[in-house]
Amino acid sequence: MTTAPVPYRVTATGTETADCVSVEVEPTGRPLPEFTPGRFAMMYAFGVGEVPISVSAIHGHRLVHTVRAVGAVTRALCRLRVGDFVGLRGPYGTGWQLAAEDRPDVLLIAGGIGIAPLRPVVHQVLGHPGGFGRLEVLIGARTPQDLLYTGELARWRRAGARVEVTVDRPGPGWRGNVGVVTDLLARRETDSARATAMVCGPEVMIRHTARALLDRGLPAPRIQTSLERNMRCGVGHCGHCQLGPLLLCRDGPVVGYDRARIPLATRER
Repeated sequence: MTTAPVPYRVTATGTETADCVSVEVEPTGRPLPEFTPGRFAMMYAFGVGEVPISVSAIHGHRLVHTVRAVGAVTRALCRLRVGDFVGLRGPYGTGWQLAAEDRPDVLLIAGGIGIAPLRPVVHQVLGHPGGFGRLEVLIGARTPQDLLYTGELARWRRAGARVEVTVDRPGPGWRGNVGVVTDLLARRETDSARATAMVCGPEVMIRHTARALLDRGLPAPRIQTSLERNMRCGVGHCGHCQLGPLLLCRDGPVVGYDRARIPLATRER
């Protein structure tokens, strides 16, 4: 692993929502080590700065990152075009733990852009038919316009996944579920005795979802959460991403709820 940015070329871009863009990149020379679902890269917009972004799809050495434009660096990344260059460092952090030999039921719960780090898990499970139990994907968003990867959801269902979507603020023509994503848990089909849950989204959503899963009999060590703080170095040196005893760029972002429960009791400021 190198701490200097490695040049990658943009091979494709796609608008996901009004403020989210997916950027596919490939190495121009020697690639970074292999990424796994849940881990992240430090993406460098030349002349602007760098930010941590999880991979939202992995195709060998080609990587896809879904970026929300919320600051100077992410706005620059969202303006990238095919043929442009970015710098990547990584892979950093911990990934989603999923053992196919156990044939677990897999329950993915996402809020907003939290579906992006979970998307490679969907690809992994659907790419190994018979290797896992049931796959359920529960997605919550503020409005229908904030939903990511809407063109893929039907393909996931056809491949055998149960996909449920809900929004907080329905608009004209919306005929789906209305409410928070935890409302969907009452209808889940996964077996608590053999399920692995993975939760990613806003911190308040993670807290409520983890509590709801505990109430439904899922043990805390089998609830994996993806946590976020202000990561700057990516290697555990600067301390900006500290959450209690955890340095999330090193000990996270994926942390079992048995370890995350107490640090999450202190809300992010």
